[in-house]
This record gives sequence, structure tokens and C-alpha cells, in this order.
Amino acid sequence: MSNTARTLLKVLVDQRRWRYRDFERAFRRAAAQTLDEASRNLTVSEAQFRRWTGGKVQTLPGPEACAVLEHMFGVDAAALFDAPPAVAPVPAFNLEDEIAMTARDAQSEAADAAAASISDTALDQLRDDVATLARTYSTKAPFDVFKEARRLREDAENARGRTQIPAQSQELLIVAGQACALLATAAFDLGSLDGARRLCRSAALYGETARFDPLRAFAGGTLAYIAYFQEQPAEATRLARQAQVFTGLGDVARRRLAAIEARAFGYLGDPVSAQRALDASQADGQGVTDDLHDDVAGEFGFTVERLAMSNSSTCLLLGDGGQAEAAAVRALKLAAARPAALRSARVVGGAAADLAAARLLRGDLDGAADALERVWVVPRDQRATGLLTRTARVRHALTGQRYRGAALAGELGERIEDFTRMSAQHQLGTGGAPLALEG
Repeated sequence: MSNTARTLLKVLVDQRRWRYRDFERAFRRAAAQTLDEASRNLTVSEAQFRRWTGGKVQTLPGPEACAVLEHMFGVDAAALFDAPPAVAPVPAFNLEDEIAMTARDAQSEAADAAAASISDTALDQLRDDVATLARTYSTKAPFDVFKEARRLREDAENARGRTQIPAQSQELLIVAGQACALLATAAFDLGSLDGARRLCRSAALYGETARFDPLRAFAGGTLAYIAYFQEQPAEATRLARQAQVFTGLGDVARRRLAAIEARAFGYLGDPVSAQRALDASQADGQGVTDDLHDDVAGEFGFTVERLAMSNSSTCLLLGDGGQAEAAAVRALKLAAARPAALRSARVVGGAAADLAAARLLRGDLDGAADALERVWVVPRDQRATGLLTRTARVRHALTGQRYRGAALAGELGERIEDFTRMSAQHQLGTGGAPLALEG
């Protein structure tokens, strides 16, 4: 190569078998070692590199570039841009120096790689924080959950921007997606159904990007639930069935989706399809679990009392008061069996409201009043969309011909209106008038 090279610089570069990126990396390192702080970020473009090695330079580069080149090759800059000597040997390529330089590069770039990641401890903490929020969701105010989930999603995204480790990026996508799913649920509970739908779609996209199907299925089920509450039961059944197609789902995930599908069919007035989905939601599973609905669980799970409460609502939509009452009583008994710290006030209140509605179907006004005693004690900040919809159904039933003129019916109706008016979503202005969702 030295016989055809136009400059000594070209000979030395060829000896080292450097391509442009090798030269540029060595140049940047030498600049950092040679120049003062104001100039140490000096680099060289590929076009400039081609001119230097091709003998196309009319004048020497600037003093900083010359100093860097002299540091790199141990040769005067003017000689580097002259033709290589015809007789005198050019500076010999030193393999030991090249190995030492490569070792320094590897060490530096390994340090850069370490800096371009986050600690496993930080990732574990984010994962644990999201799991804790999911597991304590039922005992927290939705607004508090929303604030905490928003912070966790932002923390996960910030961490994802700092890491270049693929496995960490995937884990952070899952964490961010779980936080986004909790944001969607909190927004729904606060009455912001449009915001909840948008957040839920974002959670589904996180799951798709991370190739994490349990999150996609959870988000799909929530989207179906939102469609149901937005009076789109046909869309709800479509979304629930679509979510059941995902692979890797455990028994809990499939029970949840079947229960949501049953509710939508109940709203459609399709008793055959609704009963089929009800049966599927209560069938014995195969003992299969997944990493979200079972391992994280909490709001991502679907407890037996929550299943019973949901199925009670489905039976009410179908006009089956007997089956609805039995399911509501079962939900209340299952909830009562849990420690008080783990008992969901929203589930107890929702099951009690369904029990009241079922008793009103058979003309038991006193029994309905007794059931509603469990509703009145639900804290204002936990009177979420699902509960308010159930109490709206009771309020609607109290206006029926059977109860007109009954003092107790009027009193209960007024208490339900006060109960709704004092709810957090009503006070915050996030929710509209709750739907009665009558079948």
C-alpha cells in the first residue's frame, strides 16, 4: 500500500487497517487526551478523513487537529501530509501499542455501556412499586392511584431512555404498560371514560411492543368494559372475544374476560350467549397462570367475590332476580371472609347495591333497604363508576309503579342521590350522570 499511497498518513492508517470509524474513534480519544476542555470534543468527518488520506490537502489542518494527529502517530503533522519517504522507512506499526489501544477502547466503551443501563436494583424497585400499587388498589382512592401510577409510568420511561440493554428495555416497557393500565382503571373509576379508553389503548400498545400478551389481554378486557359502560355492548362483546385469542393467559385472565363478555351479552338482551359466558366464567380452570393476572394480581387479578359481583349484575340485566340475588350474597360472603385490610369497599358496595336491586325485583323493599346499609358506608373517594352505576339502577327501580307513594322508597331514592352527589368523581367534575344500565 505504501507504494501507491499519496501521504504518509495514508500509509500509517493502512498499516493499522483502520476504516473511517476506527480513525474517528482514535481521533476523538486523542483529542480528549491532548486538547484543553474547550477543544477536546474535536472530531473529523468522513469527507475530511478522505481528503487527508487522499493527498488533497493544500494547507495543513488547524493547530488543534495537527496536535491531535501528532499525538496519535508520533510524527510531525507536516510530514503526515507529505508523500511517504522513498527510502527511509516510515514509523513501524507497533502491534503491542495497537493491542494496548484496543484494550483501552474496550474498557472505555464497556464503561459507556454500563452508564447506558440502569441498575438491576432500580429496575426491581420499579417493578415492585407497580405491583404494590396494583395489589393495594382496592383500598386506595382512585385519584391517589392515578397520581402514583402516573409517576411510576414516567419513572419507567425515564429509565428506558437511559438504558441500551434490550432485556431492561423490555422489562421497562412492561412496567410502564402496567402503570398505564392502572392509570386507565383509575380514570375509569373517576368517571373519565374517554380518558380511560385512550390510556387503555396506550397500555395495549406497551404490551404489543414488549410482546407481553397478558397485558394486551388485560387492556383488551378493560376496553370491552369501557365500551359496555359507554352503551356499546356489541363492541364490548367483540373486544372481549378478541382479547381471549391472546396466548399465554392463565385461568384468572380467561374468567375475567368471560365475565365481561357475559355482562355485554346481558346488556344486549341475549340470554343464551350471556349464560354461556357466565358458565365459562365459573368453570374450573386448567391450573394455568400468567405473569400479570396471577403473579402481580391485585387490580390485574379477578377475585372470586369480584366475579360473583359481576355475574350478579349480568343476571340483573337479564331480569333473573333469583340468580342475581344468589350471586350478590355469595360476593358479600366471600368479601367478608377476607381480612378487613384487604377487603374492597367498592366490591362490597357494588354487591350490596346489586342485592338491593335483586330484592326490589321481587318486591322486597325492606330487604333492599337492609342491603343498602352496606352501600352508605363506602367512603366518598371510593364511590367509583361501577358502584355509582349500580346505585343508579336501584334508584331507577325505586321509581317503578310498585313503589310509587312508598315513603321508604322516596327516602332511599334521596339517599342515593346524596350518595352520588358527594362522590369524588362528582365533586371533581370528572363523571357524567351514571347510567342505570337496565336490561
